[in-house]
Amino acid sequence: MASKPVPKKAVKPTSSSVSGKQAASSPAKNHASALADIAKLDQDIVKLLNRRAVATIKLIEASPDRRTAIYDPRSDDDLFAKLEAENLGPLTPRAIRGVFRQILSSVRNQARVQRAVYLGPAYSFSHMAAIERFGESADLIPVNTIPAVFEEVNRGHADFGIVPIENSTDGRIIDTLDMFTRLPLRICGEIQLSIHHNLLGRSPRGEINEVYSKPQALSQCREWISKNMPQARVIEVTSTSTAAQLARDKPGAAAVASKQAAVEYGLHVLAEHIEDNKTNVTRFAVIGDKPVGSTGKDRTSILLQIPHRPGSLSESLAIFKQAKLNLTWIESFPLRGPETGYIFFLDCEGHIKDAKVKRALEDLAKMAVRMEILGSYPRSEPVE
Repeated sequence: MASKPVPKKAVKPTSSSVSGKQAASSPAKNHASALADIAKLDQDIVKLLNRRAVATIKLIEASPDRRTAIYDPRSDDDLFAKLEAENLGPLTPRAIRGVFRQILSSVRNQARVQRAVYLGPAYSFSHMAAIERFGESADLIPVNTIPAVFEEVNRGHADFGIVPIENSTDGRIIDTLDMFTRLPLRICGEIQLSIHHNLLGRSPRGEINEVYSKPQALSQCREWISKNMPQARVIEVTSTSTAAQLARDKPGAAAVASKQAAVEYGLHVLAEHIEDNKTNVTRFAVIGDKPVGSTGKDRTSILLQIPHRPGSLSESLAIFKQAKLNLTWIESFPLRGPETGYIFFLDCEGHIKDAKVKRALEDLAKMAVRMEILGSYPRSEPVE
């Protein structure tokens, strides 16, 4: 008699087969979950950004002086410092600063268009300084020379101008100081940018035979170029942006310029941070007719001509010592024409409305041949 077949028992899936199915489905589920989270976050971010914009508009409209509410460098710097302290990452402080700068720029220019002229062309360091202070929503206008910046503001064609005033490697900017002796414009703010130069090009680094940039940038990278690019001829041009255009169009050419210029002109970064001074900073002055109130952390700039005789400079500087005022900058500039002597440019800590600053400048005026207060404005910290 044939035996009946024994029915097979159901085989339970092993743990290894279950984990394999979970592993196969897990990435898909995680991806879908991440997309859903991002979609919800994007909705929340848009709502919050617009709520922030509405609150900023209300603040401007409630201000007794709308111009002050629209141009408020100390308030901006305080906000950015607060955001940096609260930022836990992974976004960099620069990224957070950029987001909020664009919010402020967009809202303020809806209330009143801010027109600022800068030493161009686009993507020069002066352009980046203008964006840092006014944001990309402002009407930013490039001109070819520093005198042209002053003239546009003086004629009322722009509300503000942005000009370099000193560099930590090369010192004073002669054209800027000269224009302060010629036109009655005032400083109403400053921007300090950490200046990082890069070697940009389309050719491989070993095939570079010409390096272009403006004189100041080449000066700030002189040692690096001499050591690392001895085969290349160094050629001065009017701006780092012009250099970048040449590097884009000319085989074997490279430019010393910013990373922003590399993005704009489609260049490769062949070497980064080639400046000889790694703490290279340029201070830019914001010029215009907008007085800025005391903030407790200010700088006052002065143009001074004193009698050309022994001891007069020492006597002038002693006034600041007696008032316990810290001088942060002093430069001399020869008088033009047949007259012998110098114009001095000085910065001291404090605001013209501070009692001790006011008294010191009154004493200084008594011995001066010519004295002009170029402006009191908030001191800034270098930004990347």
